[in-house]
Amino acid sequence: MEALDRNLRKERVGRVVSNKMEKSCVITVERKVKHPMYGKFMKKTSKLMVHDEGNQCGIGDTVRVMETRPLSKNKRWRLVEILERAK
Repeated sequence: MEALDRNLRKERVGRVVSNKMEKSCVITVERKVKHPMYGKFMKKTSKLMVHDEGNQCGIGDTVRVMETRPLSKNKRWRLVEILERAK
């Protein structure tokens, strides 16, 4: 049962907007939502606090994160990999 739960964890891809904390960073995840009445697709962004054990992230990096147990008041995600470094 536990092995199945571990494979079903949510993954998101986002861009780092803040890395001023020790072992943490903040990313924004963008998604497109269709307006219920008008049908126009709108961009919605959410900010996620991510656990970054090695302080590897820089501002502007594109990263993949995975859901995990609560690590603090706001942190529920951990860094899986850095997909692209900021230019």
